[in-house]
Amino acid sequence: MSPELPALTTDQFQYDLPDEQIARFPLSQRDQSKLLVYKHGAISHHTFSELPSLIPTDSFLIFNQTKVIPARLIFTRATGTVIELFLLNPADIDGKPRLIAEAMQDKSSAVWQCMIGNRKRWREGETLVLALNDAILIAEWANPDQNEVRFNWQPADYSFAEIVQLAGQMPLPPYLKRDAIPADRQTYQTVYAKQEGAVAAPTAGLHFTKEVFAELANRNIGHDALTLHVGAGTFQPIKTDDVRAHTMHAEQVIYTQANLEQILAHVDHILPVGTTSMRSLESLYWFGVRLLRQEENPFWLSQEYAYEVPVVEQPEAAEAVKAVLDYMHANKLASLTAHTAVYITPGYQMKLCRGIITNFHQPGSTLIVLISALVGPVWRTIYTEALEKGYRFLSYGDSSLLLP
Repeated sequence: MSPELPALTTDQFQYDLPDEQIARFPLSQRDQSKLLVYKHGAISHHTFSELPSLIPTDSFLIFNQTKVIPARLIFTRATGTVIELFLLNPADIDGKPRLIAEAMQDKSSAVWQCMIGNRKRWREGETLVLALNDAILIAEWANPDQNEVRFNWQPADYSFAEIVQLAGQMPLPPYLKRDAIPADRQTYQTVYAKQEGAVAAPTAGLHFTKEVFAELANRNIGHDALTLHVGAGTFQPIKTDDVRAHTMHAEQVIYTQANLEQILAHVDHILPVGTTSMRSLESLYWFGVRLLRQEENPFWLSQEYAYEVPVVEQPEAAEAVKAVLDYMHANKLASLTAHTAVYITPGYQMKLCRGIITNFHQPGSTLIVLISALVGPVWRTIYTEALEKGYRFLSYGDSSLLLP
């Protein structure tokens, strides 16, 4: 990180979250959650269904249309020992990451990097078998050093996506402290989810309903959706004393030409729905910067990069977005897949985002750090008031509209 930035301690982003204010289950009506609005220094309280009347009339919303996969695969050894395989991402091929959308269409066999529960009890050479009503799924070690697991299945003409739907359980956040139930397949998914590959939901979008979208249309408030496949790293707490020493997880993000054209057309009025949309948008700017600076591997973004480019060398947002769009046109790309580990911390200057719609996040998380980067130290006042007013926190909790 840039030496000019002051040190940040993890304690600065902690707060007391009573267990009873963690929402373990969603409301029966998505858009009836509470909505805290912070606008130019003032806080007010509303219901989420009122959102279209509360955002600036010239706003253009950007959603994340990733779709959560049932990423928890539970196997039982012959001894009765349970081994859990939590899908993270498809294994690299020749050192290069695979497109998640492509890997989900694999037939008969697939290799994925996994988090492995009870790992020490699963011996090399041992095969795990999961018998399903209409299929059978077999797991074996592919590369233990990298926690890579090879899956084989029958019927072989099923795609990996279909097998996972049959065999897997929804990957609820660990802080919910409960097993997934059948209803979570609908409730832990946005109504507009489209591209399979996330192992966590972009939860800011869980509050949107067809009625909210209809009211946005009535008010001529436009929107578009890109795709960032949310990884398990989103739940990783910051364990370093210095917040900026935390290792940020990289995620796969997909932009279409249509995305970039819309973003360019509304470049000064972008309002992201959720932290993953914000990270996708801010990353887009830096991908453009890397192209303009003719750097190698322009679509790989490290967590430090945004702090390394001198301010005087940072182009306007429109110029950076146009650089990526021009690249796509020149290379006849309808869509572009990139990888970002962007880490938005206090001192970061937003390039594309004028605010955010987001839930209330875990103490000591990178998401709280991101919110602090957007609104400043007042985040603590916002969170204190939300707690005092009985807001429900975390993934299935209430929402906020933050317009600094």
